[in-house]
Amino acid sequence: MSDRATSPTSATPAHRLPVRTLLAASVGNAIEWYDWTVYATFSIFFATQIFPSGDPALALINTLATYALAFFFRPLGGWLLGRFADLHGRRTAMLLTIVLMAGGSFIIGILPTFEMVGWLAPILLLLARIGQGMSLGGEVSNASAYLAEIAPAERRGRYSSFFYISTGSAVLIASLLGALLTAVMSREDLAAYGWRIPFILGGVLGLVGLWLRRAMPETDQFEENKVKAQALRHPLLMTLREHPKAVGQLIAFTLLSTLCYYTFFSALTPFAVSSRGADAGQVFTALSIATALFVALQYPMGALSDRFGRKPQLLVWSAATAVLIVPLSSLIGPGLWNMLVVFCVGLGLYTAMTSIAPAVMSELFPTELRGLGIGAWYNLTVATFGGTAPLVIQALSGAGLAQVFFWYVAGGAVLAFLVILTLPETKGQVLR
Repeated sequence: MSDRATSPTSATPAHRLPVRTLLAASVGNAIEWYDWTVYATFSIFFATQIFPSGDPALALINTLATYALAFFFRPLGGWLLGRFADLHGRRTAMLLTIVLMAGGSFIIGILPTFEMVGWLAPILLLLARIGQGMSLGGEVSNASAYLAEIAPAERRGRYSSFFYISTGSAVLIASLLGALLTAVMSREDLAAYGWRIPFILGGVLGLVGLWLRRAMPETDQFEENKVKAQALRHPLLMTLREHPKAVGQLIAFTLLSTLCYYTFFSALTPFAVSSRGADAGQVFTALSIATALFVALQYPMGALSDRFGRKPQLLVWSAATAVLIVPLSSLIGPGLWNMLVVFCVGLGLYTAMTSIAPAVMSELFPTELRGLGIGAWYNLTVATFGGTAPLVIQALSGAGLAQVFFWYVAGGAVLAFLVILTLPETKGQVLR
């Protein structure tokens, strides 16, 4: 696994990252998030293929509602697959999640249209998304726990940064693919068949991720605590009974984190194009550039947290988001530079959280409850506030109240800031 030295001074030059292990975990996670992201990214093109085409606005709302509904299966996946990981290992659970996600992506890529099979098309879409929702619910908790558990205590922020390096890379690939397809294909061709390309590609990439993950070692933390996990009864209730403060803290900062993620990576693309008159190609380009910045900042921010602590970064992120999100929203619209500022500022600030998210979440729970504790409560919060974000912003925009959404995000940031003040500083601590 990782090399450990006897003192912090000697550890810095002597330590070598377990690149092969981190690559296996990160590439698999990237494929998971690629498959999840392309749905939102290309929803504006396939909505009228899967739902009745007579009312394009209603078709898009139905497509986003399906997107939101699938989120509510994430807590179930986080609970079941998180508990599975606590009992049977992180590696085995991570192999299962990638099979579910890639399979769902491939099914969406070959779906028959509404014209061909009527309402069977949206039903099949929903079933595929349910499988992906359960998969992602387990993936987030198990990949987070895995990265935190293989890390030396003094480098957990650095190791944790690989989670969103992979996530950001996946979103970047999806965005670049969107920019490429919008550049070389007409809107009519994208709606007719072009939207299928990224989904089928996601299914194929799943086989690559499965091959890479098969050789991942299990974590020492799991091996040492699996007997404890097997002895637990009613573990979900135990998280509430014995770790209520940790559950509340996780919910509060996840609320803002998920609003940030799904606002910038999912909701703003269809909103900017359909409601603010932005050019789709320029939006994809701006998002791609900002996502590259997002990926580049992950490791430096993770290292910063190992030196100065998790709490200062989280406070800066939540406070800045509360102050800036509403002014940034006024720039959404036509023009590459406007969209570039929105995405770069928003995602740049967000790296203060994402770079250390696996570390912060893993440090809240003991090993025997870690997969379940993160999986259930993180995903319940994401389902409630993240999955609904594209639908909420679209519905508010249709009612002429789009600005309310950004005040909603600002309110979430204020709440997160207040709760983060109660977090203990955990940098350098050995996991329980």
